[in-house]
Amino acid sequence: MITLDAFDEVPFLAQMLAGADERIVMQDVKGGYRFNPNVKNKGELIIQLDAISADYPALDNTTMSSIENLYEKIFNHQSFTGRSGGMFGFEGLGSVYWHMVSKLLLALKENFYSAVAEEAEPELIKRLGALYYRVRGGIGFNKSPEEYGAFPCDPYSHTPKHAGAQQPGMTGQVKEEILSRFGELGIHVLKGEVEFNPKLLRSREFVADEKPFRYLDVQNEWQQTTVPKNGIGFTWCQIPFLYELSTSVPTLTLTLSDGKQITFSDLTLNTEYSNELFKRTGFIKQIHINFNVNQLLGE
Repeated sequence: MITLDAFDEVPFLAQMLAGADERIVMQDVKGGYRFNPNVKNKGELIIQLDAISADYPALDNTTMSSIENLYEKIFNHQSFTGRSGGMFGFEGLGSVYWHMVSKLLLALKENFYSAVAEEAEPELIKRLGALYYRVRGGIGFNKSPEEYGAFPCDPYSHTPKHAGAQQPGMTGQVKEEILSRFGELGIHVLKGEVEFNPKLLRSREFVADEKPFRYLDVQNEWQQTTVPKNGIGFTWCQIPFLYELSTSVPTLTLTLSDGKQITFSDLTLNTEYSNELFKRTGFIKQIHINFNVNQLLGE
């Protein structure tokens, strides 16, 4: 946050905002001033200042230096030395901390669904979804071994500026990404009931053709089922879930241990069935849910 006094010291910034130009700074909904989040470091700030100079003949070197100094004063990057003095390898300035990236991802997921619950403007919800996947795209499992410097599916503590991923182990990243993934799948527990609302899920994740799906059931025995065309398969509480895209009315079908099937138009499990799921009693054998594509985030 830029203080009002600091903002007033660089009148050029007020001039930009007066012309609705937010390429350098912007004003938030509470009236506070902040640097544009697309400016990720001082190098990008300098590039942006050079880019806008053609639009502002009065933008001289002195003003540019004032803006750069304000940027460094706000973020104080040189003070972030991390734990490089006493921990594993180099964990300081320039390091990517994968746990923190995953925390940001989880926070975006929570804000996305808060916006959905509050019936926010569709464009805001869409924007939050796009930001979510922008952060998700930067996490290690989306990178090649050459880019990541390690096997991408393994959790690592951090990646310093001068080397690949460092310090493997069961970091907090694993927990955050599991929570985020179930958020993408739209699973929510509200007052003891499980609701399925995959607003953050993208249609590109659904398989084009039938696929075999092998899973470990509640008796710890390996079983196999089939993921349908235009479907997704996963387990939760060791129960197989099959999502399927269709043009029909959304439905939720329970297959019970005796083979009986029960279909609901409401995509929420009541308390009784939710408890059977949580307790892993084996009463529920499989859950199949039909979704309409307009219930998803997009492609």
